Amino acid sequence: MSNTPQRYTITAALPYTNGPIHIGHLAGVYVPADIYARYLRMQGNDVAFVCGSDEHGVPITIKAKKEGVTPQDIVDKYDGIIRQSFENFGISFDNYSRTTAKVHHDTASAFFKKMFKDGKFIEETTKQLYDENAGQFLADRFVIGTCPKCGNQEAYGDQCESCGTSLNATDLINPKSAITGETPTLKETRHWFLPLDQYQEWLDNWIVKGHAHDWKSNVHGQVKSWLNDGLRARAVTRDLDWGIPVPVEGGEGKVLYVWFDAPIGYISSTKEWAERENKDWEPYWKDKDTKLIHFIGKDNIVFHCIIFPVMLKAHGDFILPENVPANEFLNLEGKKLSTSKNWAVWLHEYLEEFPNQQDVLRYVLTANAPEAKDNDFTWKDFQARNNNELVAIFGNFINRVMVLTNKYYSGIVPKPNNYSKIDEQTIAELKAYPAVIASSIEKYRFREAQGELMNLARLGNKYLADEEPWKLIKTDKERVKTVMYVALQIASGLATLSEPFLPFSSRKLQQMLNFTDVESKLSGQEFSQWDKIATRDSLLPAGHQIKKAELLFSKIEDSQMQEQLDKLEATKSANAASSNKLEPQKDIATFEDFTKMDIRIGTIIEAYKMPKTKKLMVIKVDTGLNKRTIVSGIAEHYKAEEIIGKKVTVLANLAPRKLRGVESEGMILMTENSAGKLIFVNPDEDGVEPGTTIN
Repeated sequence: MSNTPQRYTITAALPYTNGPIHIGHLAGVYVPADIYARYLRMQGNDVAFVCGSDEHGVPITIKAKKEGVTPQDIVDKYDGIIRQSFENFGISFDNYSRTTAKVHHDTASAFFKKMFKDGKFIEETTKQLYDENAGQFLADRFVIGTCPKCGNQEAYGDQCESCGTSLNATDLINPKSAITGETPTLKETRHWFLPLDQYQEWLDNWIVKGHAHDWKSNVHGQVKSWLNDGLRARAVTRDLDWGIPVPVEGGEGKVLYVWFDAPIGYISSTKEWAERENKDWEPYWKDKDTKLIHFIGKDNIVFHCIIFPVMLKAHGDFILPENVPANEFLNLEGKKLSTSKNWAVWLHEYLEEFPNQQDVLRYVLTANAPEAKDNDFTWKDFQARNNNELVAIFGNFINRVMVLTNKYYSGIVPKPNNYSKIDEQTIAELKAYPAVIASSIEKYRFREAQGELMNLARLGNKYLADEEPWKLIKTDKERVKTVMYVALQIASGLATLSEPFLPFSSRKLQQMLNFTDVESKLSGQEFSQWDKIATRDSLLPAGHQIKKAELLFSKIEDSQMQEQLDKLEATKSANAASSNKLEPQKDIATFEDFTKMDIRIGTIIEAYKMPKTKKLMVIKVDTGLNKRTIVSGIAEHYKAEEIIGKKVTVLANLAPRKLRGVESEGMILMTENSAGKLIFVNPDEDGVEPGTTIN
């Protein structure tokens, strides 16, 4: 990185205020963003690190309906929880705002009006899903159905969280209203659309060709896939009563679509910060020398790499992102994190149950970060990394240095004698670490960077173990002075370099080493906090007084882990009990409705997993009438070879539909057991032949 300070605008994905923050959010977005922002500040850069609560999402209105309260009640509750959790956890936002704030409503409205005035939207009357019972149009997450790409039966009307495909509600197979559970009808409505297809060539040149080597492969790959499928115009308004009213004539009863509204929240949050700090916000969003970085999870790639850049490009006044380092997902004990099923480690609960141990969670989430692929958080790994790494390596080295310095020299840094070869080599390695760690951070490899920090602690431990000052003190007291002086320089380096990763521990260590006093004594050329390790001959000069030793990290006991595992087991049991509850009877069907269904027995004669999908299996079934192909979402539950020869129940006269280019000619009837496994509605009686009808 250049020694010349630069301006950075760093954004972290706006969390929905329909629930608290969990470890998946932290690992995917907020911890890496905070590491990066803290590092940049230490380099002397001008940083605006902004975020805020996303308060206009449809999940908020759904939750409000379920709880019998207003959407404002919901967002006020969770904004408070999220805001306090971030503060207690040490996420160093320069500003955390809300999309219900006036500054945001004004900013988003002005953004829309500028694009509207410039003719950047197209206006269309289209048929959209409508819930007759609820008396309203069904926007995005008010609709649940089967994904046409991967067969996931719980896809939302804006995106399938299983395969990541961006959808429109009308794309879903067998859509249902999330409000009433009813099958919606199609009804005409007028909306404004952003013509993404008009920017396809520009996006291809900007991202696919322009950032082929400097953006992460998962981001580049997803964008390329969407562009290959062909972009379509996307609505920027919705028929809702919760959100920012459409600020032009004809927009009555409509609001800005949340994914048009939400990313503008980064701009309004910057405005709010700048006004408070008496700064000019515009350079952070309009100066071409400013570097704009978006930290997000992989489910937000389409919005930050296609939709928001097109909005910025169409508006014309704003810079484009320098990078969008999206992470993959974090699982918990081998299962996907789920807010609805309470399968999560909630940040506010962690902070209560593990007081003053913020850095332990930061460390573990970074060490196990899902940077290139989905990863797994386990309490066993959490305990092992704390006890075997933070306590046994980092903490052990610092404790030895502090205790011995106070024991031998009453806490005064000794004056070194002549350096041996090992001393010179150790100091040289210490001075190299800032550049090594910086290189990894600047490439968004935070796991690698933290690993190098721990290697510096290992260097200190090895140096002490090899030199054995506790033995030398009996035979060569002058040599011990040099050894302890070198060890104190390593401790000082750790105190500085750990700040982005372990801010609470860094602050505690700096206080133990009495950094405030040492800075007042040192003078001369000014360097950044980071670079001074490589440029100064002494970080803690001889004669400097340090303080008494305190433990940086504490061992985590088995009993603490068992409490957390018991908590998850209780959640698992509650979910199983809930899934065992019988669903209520559906609406009355007439005999004529039933007789329309042609349900037959078939035998599976061929099967294979559809390439590049998680759930889909292509199955050939002998129905007695013919041999037909059926695409079924069972690949996560069965291997192809184990179902060949199996008798199955088939809805034979279901209208054919293409899934991933394969025409599916029916549906295999299945159910789900209490463990969540799909099982066949299976006629295994002797004498039941293919083609047998069920009456």
